Amino acid sequence: MMKKQLIMEKALELFAEQGFEATSVQQITEHCGISKGAFYLSFKSKDELILALIDNFMMQITSDIDCSVRNTNDDGELLYNFYYATFNAFHKHSDFVKIIIKEQTQSFNKELIFKIHYYNRLIEGIILSMIERLYGEEVKYIKYDLIYCIKGFMNTYSELFLFYNLPLDLNKLSQSLVEKTTILARYTTVPFISQELIQMFKEPMEEEVTKEQILELAEEKIGEIEESIEKESLILLKQHLLEPTLSRAIVKGLLENIRNHSQCKWISYLLRRYFEF
Repeated sequence: MMKKQLIMEKALELFAEQGFEATSVQQITEHCGISKGAFYLSFKSKDELILALIDNFMMQITSDIDCSVRNTNDDGELLYNFYYATFNAFHKHSDFVKIIIKEQTQSFNKELIFKIHYYNRLIEGIILSMIERLYGEEVKYIKYDLIYCIKGFMNTYSELFLFYNLPLDLNKLSQSLVEKTTILARYTTVPFISQELIQMFKEPMEEEVTKEQILELAEEKIGEIEESIEKESLILLKQHLLEPTLSRAIVKGLLENIRNHSQCKWISYLLRRYFEF
């Protein structure tokens, strides 16, 4: 395991127990069995480590949801797959989700809050594309209300198994929320959130990720991954990014090869968007 990854995993254990503020770099290094010097070779500060953890977590959640939506060809299954992927991801990373929810209400770190808002905006974009695909012009005036209703379902129902330890039946939960969302889409007639209102309280998004940044990230991941079908696929995708020679069917297959690898989820998400899959 790479030292940076070890630090992130061990720090997460401490953050889950104590929270961000109460956990010191000294405690993290002792828990990892490394020196402070080794820590600072990987991270400039505890805040940088926290941001790296949030990046890693939000990248995985966003890419899982986006992949579920993009890979669902049957519109009748789209909402179900969206909710199932969402709550499965929350459940899989439940310890860190609890930390994020808690720290959002206590932290005054502007960069931390910005990170969370940035990925939140990406997820809103995925939801909007799903709504427009499913309902089209029928929800022209209420689509932004629907985004916030769906986000409300995501947040509220996740609390049931995150904080109350209720048994999680992903199938039943997803079916239930599909029914609720469909009713709202069909029968809501009084819109509250307009596009103009959305623009008033949204912060500017970071600039779109460039081809050069994707290439740099791909090179980094190729260096980190051991020899495997995922590494070979990523090498081919990088070459195709530099000089497009592969068919869309082959590119889609290569993306499918890397999408479930823990270190490739974000690069997979970026490549899917770049190649418009």
